[in-house]
Amino acid sequence: MSTRIEVPRNVWILGLTSLFNDTSSEMIHAVLPLFLVSTLSVDVALVGLIEGTAEATASILKIFSGAISDYWQRRKELAVFGYGLSTVVKPLFVIASSPLWVLLARVGDRIGKGIRVAPRDALVADSTDASNRGTAYGLRQSLDTIGAFLGPLVAFGLLSTGQSFRFIFAVALIPGVLAVACLAIGVREPRQPYLASKRANPLNIEALKSLGSAYWGLAIAALLFNLGNSSEAFLQLKAKQVMIPDAHIPLVLVIMNLSYALSAYPIGALSDRVNRRTLLILGWGLNALIYLGLAFSQSPWQVWLLITSYGLYLGMTQGVLLAMVADRVPEHLRGTAFGFLNLLIGIALLPASLLAGWLWQTVSPEVAFLVGSGFAVAGMILLSLKRQVDIGI
Repeated sequence: MSTRIEVPRNVWILGLTSLFNDTSSEMIHAVLPLFLVSTLSVDVALVGLIEGTAEATASILKIFSGAISDYWQRRKELAVFGYGLSTVVKPLFVIASSPLWVLLARVGDRIGKGIRVAPRDALVADSTDASNRGTAYGLRQSLDTIGAFLGPLVAFGLLSTGQSFRFIFAVALIPGVLAVACLAIGVREPRQPYLASKRANPLNIEALKSLGSAYWGLAIAALLFNLGNSSEAFLQLKAKQVMIPDAHIPLVLVIMNLSYALSAYPIGALSDRVNRRTLLILGWGLNALIYLGLAFSQSPWQVWLLITSYGLYLGMTQGVLLAMVADRVPEHLRGTAFGFLNLLIGIALLPASLLAGWLWQTVSPEVAFLVGSGFAVAGMILLSLKRQVDIGI
């Protein structure tokens, strides 16, 4: 008897869209901290402010885009618009002459992300069922992350040949355009049996209550965990601290995302057969150990090992968390559920990045990572104690 799991066409197209988009975004992200510090003379605390503000902006918008997709009972158009907006603001990085320009570009890019992510994640859930949902999310995350390590790899190659930061920003526009075209042409809106003739407001109190205690318990645990989960820019700054050459800094994201890409799909498939909550707890525990290691690492090889492990942590948690949400909420409120989850995570990411930047600059980098490790342990403990998230096991 075959155990092969079929992955729907929509999931493959959404994965390829993410691959192209992340190639574009990560080409920029891989060198942006260096551009800010080296070219625009920005201090580390301001890097944290820019990154945290951009990510928080995206997360707030995810509520509304997810709810709108539930109300419209269509998701593709919002996803196309979000990817398109992220693409059209990328030229702002090329002409940036001050931190304000970078902030505007990052916020514009993240607004696009905020618009697209909840409808896109709901599209994956709409195109699958419980038997292949973990596999589908894992595959989409893996394809997404292939782009996330191709982008820094291209940036590294261009830096190594003497190209400027601004040239890298310009080249990043090409895969961004390909992402929008791939989604617009390739994805088909699935027909859903739950569609109602009368649309209801998915943000009213009764609708939010109907998301259930299992969902809200999981979301609160994710909020607590992410209060210590600062921007990946701090991984790059740690690499610089242990004397990894500037030209090699983009490889931080290459190695991290390669590990992420290789682990997300098999772990997603595994989550269709075992307890997803256990996998998430183990992933958050690994994050706590990684931050602890970053606090005390003193040599390049230690940092490279921890960065590789960070990619494994992402592979163990990102797709699994989304599959857990899809398992636990009503079908007609999936967009809203993903939107609120991302809002809570975004609320946490801004203070997490601000706190990490402040601690790094005023106390020490070691304390910044130790605090992050502590929040990861707290989130892991809360998730372990929340029996209501065991529904479906």
